[in-house]
Amino acid sequence: MNDRDADPPPSTGAFAGVTRPAAGTEKPSLTSPPSTSASPEPHIPETRRPAEHREDRWANFAEFYDQQMARLIRHLMRQGASMHEAAEAAQAAFTEALMQWERIKYPAAWVRLVAQRLYLRQSARREDLANEIPDTPGNMCPLRQVELGEEESRVYSTLASLPPHQRTVMAWHLDGFSTADIGKALSMSPEAVRQNLNRSRSRLKTILLDWTDGGGR
Repeated sequence: MNDRDADPPPSTGAFAGVTRPAAGTEKPSLTSPPSTSASPEPHIPETRRPAEHREDRWANFAEFYDQQMARLIRHLMRQGASMHEAAEAAQAAFTEALMQWERIKYPAAWVRLVAQRLYLRQSARREDLANEIPDTPGNMCPLRQVELGEEESRVYSTLASLPPHQRTVMAWHLDGFSTADIGKALSMSPEAVRQNLNRSRSRLKTILLDWTDGGGR
């Protein structure tokens, strides 16, 4: 048995017990919506994951999960998701990422795109969403990683009042993605990204000033 045929090291942490798919699974179309079995790979020039030794890959996924889960939930909440909706979509996106981890080149952008699409798909069944989010396989509820202060909650409420495109672009911007990266992820021109950012900033400034002038301190 060569290294390619050997079983991978056991996964630890939140995703212990989740198995990988068989090798050779066909990669889906970049334009197809995500499913529970496969998701598109966004071509975003963020920091690319270096080549990894086989035994390091699963440890690296666990580290990525720890670093990004709370950020991903916040990313979705900035786009109008409730905390429960954001946690459900984020957890599903990370589960898909685990299944395709060896093939994902730009994981931070990948999980955001997949989680964003999963959240949008929830809109058709929001009335059926459970009030509780299932724990991860490691018995850690994603919601425990996100605690919003009063000011942050106010900002999220303000972001929710923006038009969808402005809200989405601002969410990516607040996560540190450049104008060029946002454009490639969302299939928008750099000029369109800048225009949406400028409009969202102007609207946010107006809303927050009105809130302050109205005695909302």
